[in-house]
Amino acid sequence: MSKSPFLFMKENSKTVLWNDSADPKELQDALTWGIVGATCNPVIALSALKADKDHWVKRIKEYAKANPAATDDEIGWAMVKELSINAAKLLEGEFEKYNGRNGRLSIQTDPRNFRNAKALTEQAFEFSKLAKNIIVKIPVTTEAISAFEEATYLGVSLNATVSFSVAQTIAVAEAIERGLKRREAEGLDISQMGPVCTIMVGRVDDWVKVSAEKAGVLIDPGVMEWAGVAVFKNAHKIYKERGYRTRLLSAAFRNHMHWSQIIGGDAVISPPYGWQVKINNSGIMPNPNSVEEPMDPRILNPMLEISEFRKMYDADGLKVEEFTNFGATLRTLRGFLQSVNDLEAFVRDVTVPNPDK
Repeated sequence: MSKSPFLFMKENSKTVLWNDSADPKELQDALTWGIVGATCNPVIALSALKADKDHWVKRIKEYAKANPAATDDEIGWAMVKELSINAAKLLEGEFEKYNGRNGRLSIQTDPRNFRNAKALTEQAFEFSKLAKNIIVKIPVTTEAISAFEEATYLGVSLNATVSFSVAQTIAVAEAIERGLKRREAEGLDISQMGPVCTIMVGRVDDWVKVSAEKAGVLIDPGVMEWAGVAVFKNAHKIYKERGYRTRLLSAAFRNHMHWSQIIGGDAVISPPYGWQVKINNSGIMPNPNSVEEPMDPRILNPMLEISEFRKMYDADGLKVEEFTNFGATLRTLRGFLQSVNDLEAFVRDVTVPNPDK
């Protein structure tokens, strides 16, 4: 049997593998091929609840009976917390092995708070206490940047999400550095903190394609498959030069290059379970230092003609005050906000069953 591509990556690079799911069954499988952490978001959490529907319907009924004043929204979030706690237990061994830098389970703050730094900070702190190996997601909106500093100062390990641009990754890293330095200045422990900043590489690709279509730009569609890779490589170069203590994380896969072309750095790659299965079965053994390979000008230059790609690629492509209303941000926030509504509806179908069905 040929070697697993992920085992090859683990043995030949500093890059680590996380799983983009909180489903315990998926995590148990993925642990066998070397994952050392997991990410999640509201869409993925709801999918995990639906994947084990019998169990979670029973838990919703039990929780609703024990907490008669709880709203359907509150019950839904209670289930997400319980799911996260259960999944985090599976990663405790990796957490101990890596002294907190890995072995963490992501839980995302309520996306409805994307404009409220205080609420995001408070919820991040609350979620961080669910288990010792929790990492909390905060979206990289204009209003949330201060939350990265404050929550870090409070000792929360953070995962920046809703992030598509080099400018966002820099703003996150700088805010987290400020929080870490405040802790250090007060003699507070940072030894087990493991912050990461996600680049949703597949959603970078998506937005470039949408933008090219809107602008009427004719460009080889194969070129646009490299947009997320190009943004990640440029952010990695800057992170390495500046020595940020935050690691970059690749997520939201659309093709195998979102793994194979960004290996080698002190970073995290977090494919969905389905992509991990496909990559493991592919037999692909990539360049173990592919993240250091420069972009082919024949690929990069045509994309640089698209203004929306320049906003994501250039270090100063977006100002902080532009983060919230950037197109890729709005598209992703809308999806996450819808998932909160869908979670509440899932609970309501249990608490207030449809008598006509």
